[in-house]
Amino acid sequence: MNNGLSRVYELASRSSRIAVIGAIIAFGILDLISLELPLSGQIVIAVIALLIGIPHGAIDHLITIPRESRVRFITFIIFYVLLAVAAGFAIATWNQIGFQLILLISALHFGFGDGAFKSEWNESRGITKDGFLKVSTYALPAGFLPVILPLTDSRALSALNRINPEIANWSGSINQTLRNIVLVLALIGLLLLLINKNFQTALDLILLSILSILAPPLIAFAVYFGCWHAVRHTARLVPKLPKATAIAHSGNSFKAFLSAVTPGLYAVFGTILLAVGLMVFRPEYFDTGLLWTILVIIWALTIPHMLTTAKFDLQLFK
Repeated sequence: MNNGLSRVYELASRSSRIAVIGAIIAFGILDLISLELPLSGQIVIAVIALLIGIPHGAIDHLITIPRESRVRFITFIIFYVLLAVAAGFAIATWNQIGFQLILLISALHFGFGDGAFKSEWNESRGITKDGFLKVSTYALPAGFLPVILPLTDSRALSALNRINPEIANWSGSINQTLRNIVLVLALIGLLLLLINKNFQTALDLILLSILSILAPPLIAFAVYFGCWHAVRHTARLVPKLPKATAIAHSGNSFKAFLSAVTPGLYAVFGTILLAVGLMVFRPEYFDTGLLWTILVIIWALTIPHMLTTAKFDLQLFK
């Protein structure tokens, strides 16, 4: 049992819930008074939320390969960058297919990452970890809800057209079928969680469902990414960083969390500079706006980040 780390996980869980509940209340009120946030405003909020989420995936090189092994460390960096560049080129070239594949990969990454967060939190409290099948009952709907539901919402069409017209019709004729499948997954997962008296996890699934249905599509996804997934993943980085771990043991949960954020802040500024540079120097790929360019960069980095994270997730679920 590790009380210091447990408090960090608790802080991340509570913070992510507050952010999602805040978004639900805000857009619930707007819906009640029949006031719609302009698309330009939605895009600004989405860009900010996405940028907030970037640091959590920017320190894979610090937690995966020991710094003492210089050759392995450099090899990892080169492979990571080349894979991200290849993925970014593929998405920018074949917009719709790249978009469809990244949605599938991201949903799995998000869901099982959140499941791993809960397992690590349980482990820090001395609670027996759930098996892979039990984790999957939460991970599958939790990952697909904030990805598929917003992007199959009728309101998403104008937003996707604004971001990049090539991806507007990404779901084709199976749009409603995809929504139904995800909703059924969520219902089954919720029932199983309630039967097993896992009320905290059931609450998370309910919150993600309401956010994904109620909030405007762009904001629903961005709030999930920046204020839920990234926050919980950052908490998972604390026990992998010696300085952050020591701070957590001292009882300062917030400072421990921040110490896992600050090493990745460079990626926020790097992403902005890279996005602007690509829009200026390669307009044939990135002339549809800043949000699309940032999304392509994030998705490109998701591929090596997902592979790196999967290594820890698989070890955890064994």
